[in-house]
Amino acid sequence: MIPLTHFLIVGACLFAIGLYTVMARRNAILVLVGIELMINAAILNLVAFSRYDKTVYGGQAFALFAIVLAAAAVAVALAIILNAYKFYKSVNPEDIRNLKD
Repeated sequence: MIPLTHFLIVGACLFAIGLYTVMARRNAILVLVGIELMINAAILNLVAFSRYDKTVYGGQAFALFAIVLAAAAVAVALAIILNAYKFYKSVNPEDIRNLKD
């Protein structure tokens, strides 16, 4: 049986990679990928903690809810990125400054 520490280390590595991707990339699509990596790290931790809680499967329920929310967030974010690309002809977040128009 794999100990809980291994799951937490993998989750922390995924979260760190996602955070680096969000901070270092200048492309809106890659920023979205980094956010998804961070959400997946949180989901991995929820499932790992749920594995060691045999009485209540709350972690798995929260993980399923987080997966649904992540899918909805990706759909909305991609729609926003496509509309911003149509108007600004760029997916660089620094080029998109005045969204008040």
